[in-house]
Amino acid sequence: MAGITDGKFCNKMAIYGFDILTIGGYNADQQSIRAGLKIIKRGRPEFDIAKNDLEQHITNEIKIIKNNNDYKGLVSVNLRASTPDPIINISNIPELDIIEINAHCRQQELVQAGCGQALLKNPELLKDFTSKVVENCDKKVSVKMRANVPGVDNVIVAKAINDAGADFIHVDAMKPGFDCADYGVIESITKNVDVFIIGNNSIKDIMSARNMLSAGANGFSIARAAINGTLPFDLSMV
Repeated sequence: MAGITDGKFCNKMAIYGFDILTIGGYNADQQSIRAGLKIIKRGRPEFDIAKNDLEQHITNEIKIIKNNNDYKGLVSVNLRASTPDPIINISNIPELDIIEINAHCRQQELVQAGCGQALLKNPELLKDFTSKVVENCDKKVSVKMRANVPGVDNVIVAKAINDAGADFIHVDAMKPGFDCADYGVIESITKNVDVFIIGNNSIKDIMSARNMLSAGANGFSIARAAINGTLPFDLSMV
């Protein structure tokens, strides 16, 4: 993540022992595409993910990863959409292992389009959205949520995702004003759900990874610490 979306970049990560590599987020419907075009006009080119044939593009990127003999793990795709149908359609890609609903992006253009963290404001809507994806695809389903969004109860949102039948909740445990994750959020969520929790935010060394697991996360994800195509610590030491 962190603006990196392609199989070529993921191949750089293949040697480090990750269980899952994620491509995306991709804009999967017209609402998110229009929002992305507005965002790039203000200098965020990584949101220019408006492909004429998104399904074929994603298929090609996944094949780049899976053709790498150094990688034996799963491939996930993170998708932004205002309704479940485009995500369900992409889930039909045979090579795909995990479909991830983006309830995370905070750019105002996407929020106004009903995408990203806009879904967090209405847990019942998010539950229904996630349920439809779970019921209509044969892949594992993840939801990436942003924690500590004003006016949003992290636990209520996590319970909604859990009750919808998702396989993973990918929690960006951002802690505004701090250069570390909010481990308390992870602890409170894990005590209230029985779904696999992936902890995210500021995983930059062995200690921060261990802290995430100690807080109750079942796993952790790394984005910006790997943005240069290398990993700054040995995963086997966590």
